[in-house]
Amino acid sequence: VRKILADTRPTAYNLFWALNRMIDTLRRGGDVEEEARILEEEDYRANRRMGDLGSTLVPDRARILTHCNTGALATAGWGTALGVIRSAHRQGKEVEVWVDETRPYLQGSRLTAWELLKENIPHRIITDSTAGFLMKQGFVDLILVGADRITARGDVANKIGTYTLSVLAKEHGIPFYVVAPSSTFDLSVEKGEEIPLEVRPEEELKECAGSRIAPEGSPAHHLAFDVTPADNITALITEKGVIKPVNADNIRRCLSSASG
Repeated sequence: VRKILADTRPTAYNLFWALNRMIDTLRRGGDVEEEARILEEEDYRANRRMGDLGSTLVPDRARILTHCNTGALATAGWGTALGVIRSAHRQGKEVEVWVDETRPYLQGSRLTAWELLKENIPHRIITDSTAGFLMKQGFVDLILVGADRITARGDVANKIGTYTLSVLAKEHGIPFYVVAPSSTFDLSVEKGEEIPLEVRPEEELKECAGSRIAPEGSPAHHLAFDVTPADNITALITEKGVIKPVNADNIRRCLSSASG
């Protein structure tokens, strides 16, 4: 059962971490339902802590670009990158969020926009390809994204398109923050090139809402994740602290701390 579940998302390290905790609980004769409740509470507390830490990096009237969905719908509650935005908003900061649609599943326009709407946080949906020109125009003050796996040196695997945003942010001098709990770090992997990247069925890319949007017979390459190098990341925001600059020594030092 563990292998079946793990194989569903080969890139996402949090999944393996949680499955291993459940297996360990079973081996020692523990209650897996109770362990699941503990995991949920731990994740929620970590999200709130990351929100508090990350919000200190968000200036008032910030225009924030975010990618995919990193909110309560993707976590035990509150969220990671979206949790930082939520915390800043709750603190009274006036923020506006650029929500890229995040093709092909549209997690941005379908999920993130919905969460922001429920929180009454000002936002606008954009196509993925709009982001770079908004940066050039000076309409983006910072970028907040989540992570599916972070290596020992700080390379980050996340939803496809994250790498592109990091390159554009670096070109335009815009802070690029990754928000993720300590359970996302895979210290057994040094470089991003070692992370297995999930490739999804090409048909998912050639259809939208059940309608075909590509010619029959045209092949597609559907990568679900990409890798952003540590050099492109301004800081990693975790429940144990903010890691800046992003390097192996600072990561190891932060993760070994008892805070969070």
